[in-house]
Amino acid sequence: MLGRHAKIIRLIEIAGEVSGRKKLQKMVYIGKHLNLDFDERYEFHMYGPYSEELTLRVDELCNMGLLDEQMESKGAIHMYRYTLNDSGHEFLRFHEVDFGLGERVIKRMNEENSRFLELVSTILYFHHLPYEEMKAKIFTFKSKQRYTEEEIAKGQDFVEELKALMNKDAGTPLM
Repeated sequence: MLGRHAKIIRLIEIAGEVSGRKKLQKMVYIGKHLNLDFDERYEFHMYGPYSEELTLRVDELCNMGLLDEQMESKGAIHMYRYTLNDSGHEFLRFHEVDFGLGERVIKRMNEENSRFLELVSTILYFHHLPYEEMKAKIFTFKSKQRYTEEEIAKGQDFVEELKALMNKDAGTPLM
């Protein structure tokens, strides 16, 4: 049971900090699509793929004192920032989680904002559809985000970039 919790803690340890609940949701979903070992089930929700299981695990980790959650208010908007504390580091000493090359993927995803990761996760959610149909779904379900065709193309390129990072030869100089 705690192995699933350890995976979330390890992701945050690798990232250093994750700014936003939505961003954390999208990072786990994208990682899962790239075969990182996450168990959470997802459904399509107003902000794209969403896992109630992940929300509950993060709440449990905060309540157990293994993760720090800081809330920042920006007007009517509340932003949550997750970082690993000393108790979380100690916990990981007894629950080894190795994402292997996926660590590069986690770091790279954390460089992007939650809006972009929402788009990428939505692209992955509809990846089984033909391109035009996938694009139509994004324009329909994510109309408030006003994504452009250029952003969708950038999102698809980002998926390919992440897949390349999962390749053990990525970053190795060519001879």
